[in-house]
Amino acid sequence: MRNGSRAWPSSLLPASTTAPELGREPWRGPAEPDDAAARARAAKLRERLGPDGDRARIVRAPGRVNLIGEYTDFNLGFVLPAAIGLEVWIAFVPWERPEVELSSVEMDETRSFSLDGLTPPESPERSWIDYVAATAWAMAEAGLTVRGFRGVLDSTVPVGSGLSSSAALEMASSWALADPAAPRPEPSRMAVIAQRGENAYVGVNCGIMDQFASAAGKAGHALLIDCRSNTATAAAMPPNLSLVVCDTAAPRRLGSSAYNTRRAECEEGVRLIAEHEPGVRSLRDVDAAMLERYRHLLPDVVARRCEHVVHENDRVLAAVAALEAGDLEAVRRLFAESHESLRDLFEVSSAELDVMVEISGQVPGVVASRMTGAGFGGCTISLVRPGAEEALRDRVMDLYPRRTGLDPRVYVVQAVDGAGPVAGG
Repeated sequence: MRNGSRAWPSSLLPASTTAPELGREPWRGPAEPDDAAARARAAKLRERLGPDGDRARIVRAPGRVNLIGEYTDFNLGFVLPAAIGLEVWIAFVPWERPEVELSSVEMDETRSFSLDGLTPPESPERSWIDYVAATAWAMAEAGLTVRGFRGVLDSTVPVGSGLSSSAALEMASSWALADPAAPRPEPSRMAVIAQRGENAYVGVNCGIMDQFASAAGKAGHALLIDCRSNTATAAAMPPNLSLVVCDTAAPRRLGSSAYNTRRAECEEGVRLIAEHEPGVRSLRDVDAAMLERYRHLLPDVVARRCEHVVHENDRVLAAVAALEAGDLEAVRRLFAESHESLRDLFEVSSAELDVMVEISGQVPGVVASRMTGAGFGGCTISLVRPGAEEALRDRVMDLYPRRTGLDPRVYVVQAVDGAGPVAGG
């Protein structure tokens, strides 16, 4: 330990950390719609734009599922998300007037805002269009040229599920708003800009993970993101595992209050420990021994929040090493510990999430399962052996409604590339 900063054992870091950081890679070219559903979606969006549809451009941005590392991002720790093939698409036509007009297929409504004099509202109404406006405001604040457009929005990311529909909308919007002739920031920088929009304009003090994963995802890989340096390393997913997301269909009541309260509790822990350890700037700088040394100085609830974050950082790095080594028993244990910590120490799980994890864990072929995202409802993530996906789906669709009265949704997803233009758009 040096100046309160944690030195991570090199044995815990994956071999792939020697690869170039994703945040420094050049942007990839347009993604080609590679299946009939994607081509049909592109055609539908063009049709809804009317006569302008033939000259419309199309951009897409994925949602994300976090494998492990919850509430560590705003504490400047480590997270392990993957961008997934549930996505936001925008077909748009640029225009000269400083205005954005966007129609949502899902919401069946059209909303607009002016780019002139755009400032954070005193009381955001938290409409879906606010996330587009927030991105435009943050881009302008960062000195990027923004332009107006008329567009149509479609999404397969379930809203309120904890799969980052808001971050996907922000990253897709960042492409639609951008001047194509101007240099585009690298993914890590664009993620920071979008995060600032959500923090300062929308009023949700989220960390960097959601925007980073949507911006910089890599097909077939999770991203080990260092939220202090805003860099990421591709961590290959084992080819013998599938990702299955189970949506509890329980209403998420996260809003800004519960999330921001937990953020404030973590910050209070940092403040109290830093009075005795000047090198501590975030919970990233605190290890288990230090936390125990000063635990008596912390209110009980603050100590429990800090305990979760400190050990969750360790679990992220251990999970990357276990996945790379193919140690699936270690992965199972780490997922279970993470879920229990989120339930008991951070208190963001729910009865529905706990039931979903319990049901999933009883299905043969399910390697590991835990809640994912901010909690208070939302989804679980399970790592599943190929061939067991249908068994998991069947068991969930049978038992979960009987125990909760809710109708779940189950998605078998793949890790995909991050946001960008769609070929032909």
